[in-house]
Amino acid sequence: MIEIARQDPKSGGTRVARQPIALAASALILIVLGASAMALWRAHPSTAREQEPPVATTSLQVNTAQISDELNEKTRALEVTQQESIDQLQTLQDQLQTAKQLLAMQQEDSKRLSAQVSSLTEAIDSLRQSFASARAAEASAPSSRKHSVPTRSDSPKLADRKRAN
Repeated sequence: MIEIARQDPKSGGTRVARQPIALAASALILIVLGASAMALWRAHPSTAREQEPPVATTSLQVNTAQISDELNEKTRALEVTQQESIDQLQTLQDQLQTAKQLLAMQQEDSKRLSAQVSSLTEAIDSLRQSFASARAAEASAPSSRKHSVPTRSDSPKLADRKRAN
């Protein structure tokens, strides 16, 4: 704005127009008062504002209830899955215990059978030794039999020969 210098005949000096400054100051005061009123209005709840939040609160409560129900369902599903896993683990442990018992029994049977095989091997070895010693005794005995007297088993043969002649 352009200020116009006027001469005031009474004061004898020049007077600058003060109207634009007063106008700007009053506008600034109005802006500050409006901002203050809005801040106060927002700070203190009114009846009109209190009616709107219950609708939002109700929908928020419904959403919260739905989410809570979903979490409960998922928690139950996890509990069921966990219980199934525990049951499967228990079954596997029982099967492992049974397998260990069967293995222990088989090992005991193997040891028993091994002992029996060792006993039979020793018996066979002793029989072989006695058979070998019996053959050795027979080998030395035929030379003495040739000069021996005929036995009963020889006598029927002799009797058959005499008859045949």
